[in-house]
Amino acid sequence: MRVATLSTGVHPGAAPGPLRPEIGASAQLTGSIVQKVLASLDETKAEDIVSIDLRGKTALADDMIIATGRSTVHVGAIADRAIKALKAAGVIAPRVEGLSQCDWVLIDAGDVIVHIFRPEVRQFYNLEKMWGGDRPLEIRLV
Repeated sequence: MRVATLSTGVHPGAAPGPLRPEIGASAQLTGSIVQKVLASLDETKAEDIVSIDLRGKTALADDMIIATGRSTVHVGAIADRAIKALKAAGVIAPRVEGLSQCDWVLIDAGDVIVHIFRPEVRQFYNLEKMWGGDRPLEIRLV
């Protein structure tokens, strides 16, 4: 499986904020959830999978995963498998938006947010640039 990982940092000129260290059961659970979602995306042949570490950057979530499906049917199948993987990982009721149209499906699992796009929609919104692209102290691994 090939996943691009964006590790974001806080801009050097920004006021220092409290960082949430990855310790305890919560950190292990989040890591497990991310791994299960990434595995489900790989199984369903999702393309251009990117995992963005949001710790210390926003209180929205700890991790954001972005993937692309080839068509609306493929996006729907990827989202279905990702939802099942989240439930198997212990997420009781992930909130899902966009499943009826399948252009952009957003799955909110609390500490992990999953975006699944059709290629044109992903290119238009370009979430990688907004949340992780070309910022100081950032490392991009492929």
